[in-house]
Amino acid sequence: MVEIEQRNAASRTVVSCGGVVIRAGKALLLYKNHNGKYVGWVLPKGSVEKGEQLKQTALREVLEEADVTARIVKYLGATHYKFKGAGGLINKTVHWYLMEADSFYCKPQAEENFLDAGFYKRHEAYHLLKYSDERKIMMKAFSEYEKVKYKR
Repeated sequence: MVEIEQRNAASRTVVSCGGVVIRAGKALLLYKNHNGKYVGWVLPKGSVEKGEQLKQTALREVLEEADVTARIVKYLGATHYKFKGAGGLINKTVHWYLMEADSFYCKPQAEENFLDAGFYKRHEAYHLLKYSDERKIMMKAFSEYEKVKYKR
């Protein structure tokens, strides 16, 4: 089990998990718009819940945010970033998994302010993704996906 959150006076650390979901050479992206403000295209990810394993979190978040049932192929690594949040600085670690989906069906989770979801070719997804760390992890996922695909 993972320590979900650590706090001190000036900052806190949180852990999330997500997936780079690929189907037939296309990656799943979500478009987020918060209170009418552009956020951008992102990969599905979310916070670890108490008692949950990292893999469980990643699969649950993909299902909740995009209504996509996927299976984990491989662990890709973690990204780290900081941002200002309620109560101070937040240090965030996101653990990423390469996943495969059996269909292109997806539906954005409106409750989390996702307005659109879809599968995009590598070059399209690269240019759509807002955050550079997500672009890097997506490119790593495609590289690993190609290795796995040719082994079959």
